[in-house]
Amino acid sequence: MSFEGNLVKMNSRQEGHKVSYLLRLGENEIDISGLIGKKLSLRFQHKINCINCGKETRKSFGQGFCYQCFTTAPEADECILRPDRCMAHLGISRDMNWSEEHCLQPHIVYLALSGGLKVGVTRLSQVPTRWIDQGAEKAIRICQVPNRHIAGVVEKYLMKYFDDKTNWKKMVTNELLPAIDLVDQKKKALNLLPAELRQYATSDEEVFHFDYPVEKWPQKPVQHNFDKSDELTGVLKGIRGQYLFFEGQEVLNIRRFSGYRITLELD
Repeated sequence: MSFEGNLVKMNSRQEGHKVSYLLRLGENEIDISGLIGKKLSLRFQHKINCINCGKETRKSFGQGFCYQCFTTAPEADECILRPDRCMAHLGISRDMNWSEEHCLQPHIVYLALSGGLKVGVTRLSQVPTRWIDQGAEKAIRICQVPNRHIAGVVEKYLMKYFDDKTNWKKMVTNELLPAIDLVDQKKKALNLLPAELRQYATSDEEVFHFDYPVEKWPQKPVQHNFDKSDELTGVLKGIRGQYLFFEGQEVLNIRRFSGYRITLELD
């Protein structure tokens, strides 16, 4: 059996704490969680299409855009990576209609355990999807704010004390971490904030938990690169975040190759 299409970020589902995934190749959605323990072949067809406009491009920018969309599309604006620089609240945006739906909506600032303790930002409507995409084991909300800019200001302040990046190697190897109490860490974070930012604190102490479909964790992971090797074949051993784990230590970051036309063959 085979499927072909342009790769995009996997969709996830959650039942209780358990997470499952759907691999998307164009119009195809494959229950990739159900293929753990089976041999797969993923073959790059040497064709890349922009995930925004669909135009064929020789090189992907910003995880899936052609250069024109990378420099003009609101989905690729600077505020995606630097929320504190979002200016939609001032009426400045590449596309104000898009910003009304994405930036000028309630956001949360959170702490998550995903290869280490990190601070992050996401739209309220993206809870818990954002945490699953990052491969978080646990997460807790710190603040809820009215727009992306304020969320970014809170995050930037807390970045003085907390990491803001996921350590992908620790995440995919499931490296054991010292016991971290997220409720205590939330209290610490709120105490570090100035009063004008602490006013957005959430009162709940709910900790979200996630269990990923993994049969075996890689010990010394090596990222596969379709630009250097157009085929990845092996037994699928697990999935966490947007990474597939294969027997033999190779891992594939699906998001990195968004827009790449891939053929999936099942043994």
